[in-house]
Amino acid sequence: MAARIKMTSLLPRNLSVVIRPVQYRDLDGIERLTQDSLQEPTSQEGDSFDIRQMQGLRRWYGLLKFLSWFPNPLQYRFCAYVAEQGRTLLGMIQVSPFNRTRSTWRVDQVMLDRTADKQGIGSQLLRYCFESILEARTWLLEVNVNDKEALALYRQNGFQRLAEMTYWEIEPKLLTELAQSEPDLPNLLPVSNADAQLLYQLDTASMPPLVRQVFDRNTRDFKTSLFAALKDAVKQWITKIEVVSGYVFEPQRKAAIGYFQVQLDRKGETPHVATLTVHPAYTWLYPELLSQLARIAQDFPQQGLQLASSDYQAEREEYLERIGAKRIEHTLVMSRSVWHKLRESKFVSLEGIQWTEVLQGLQPARKPIPGGMSWAQPRPLPQSDRMPTKSESSGFGCQNCSQEISCQSDSPDVKQEN
Repeated sequence: MAARIKMTSLLPRNLSVVIRPVQYRDLDGIERLTQDSLQEPTSQEGDSFDIRQMQGLRRWYGLLKFLSWFPNPLQYRFCAYVAEQGRTLLGMIQVSPFNRTRSTWRVDQVMLDRTADKQGIGSQLLRYCFESILEARTWLLEVNVNDKEALALYRQNGFQRLAEMTYWEIEPKLLTELAQSEPDLPNLLPVSNADAQLLYQLDTASMPPLVRQVFDRNTRDFKTSLFAALKDAVKQWITKIEVVSGYVFEPQRKAAIGYFQVQLDRKGETPHVATLTVHPAYTWLYPELLSQLARIAQDFPQQGLQLASSDYQAEREEYLERIGAKRIEHTLVMSRSVWHKLRESKFVSLEGIQWTEVLQGLQPARKPIPGGMSWAQPRPLPQSDRMPTKSESSGFGCQNCSQEISCQSDSPDVKQEN
């Protein structure tokens, strides 16, 4: 019995780890990894969405796999890879495009087996995505600040801090108090595709240049296609979640200065989730927009309202602390650029370089073509047309002295004096 246990324990070590796309037979192993991740100390209540996602994945796996074979809006709906060693699933990574141009990709989740080498398997999964998805110039992820193992894994693979996010929850009682005040929003308008340019300008002005460069959004990211609108309508009908959005228009500047979107649960099972974007010059909109959101939520079951704030939005965090909102999670947004590949490349040894070959490579490959500039020495001008130089006028040098004397002796003025 002991020999059998020893043999089975040594077998996986002798096999190499294989990274490949997810197959249907991997769903049982992914569900096991999901259950293990929920027992981690850093897991949040929102991770229960992974269980519902697994149920939907079993139901629609065939359709999602078929849609991933050709370009369509759902092509990257489930883009995942697994690490397998001897028919044993050691980890799974899920990624997705962050913007419409797919220049920035996001690491949605990384789940690793407890008994596996988390740093080694996690690095192999990340490197596989970096090398296989060539259109990604920047990678983005969000990790809990208390998850030390995940932070060490991402820092080891070139991810650096971009911003800090704080998630807040406004309790139903406080939400009712906010709904009693009348919001002063005279130019509150519904959102449509015609307002994409205004929303893009608002999004650009509301974040620092480095964050804006990593996100790399454009006007297309704020438009909704017909297929996406139909998909959202079906999703809202199935999940019983209603989405309400609007923006505040400034007529003098002809610009959008505030935007909100709130997902309202009609069942009353999960808290409402809101997204706010406010221009830095119009931070007085926070109380008005939250009062508007509280009024909208009054028509639905009494649930809390969750929203996020970043470290470069000090006014939002100050206002949420003042009204008594509760902090529920603190995360770190990290990014990785493709320029890290230059630092990770091996240094080239100079010992094997033949300098004669290098110098020959610096010579022109063909005879240069003559141009408009002449490199020949200019012909000297006649004595009568040439201006005297400083050395000639001062008479320094023996040759200049003899020339000067001879010129003076030949001049007609000198002959008259004589």
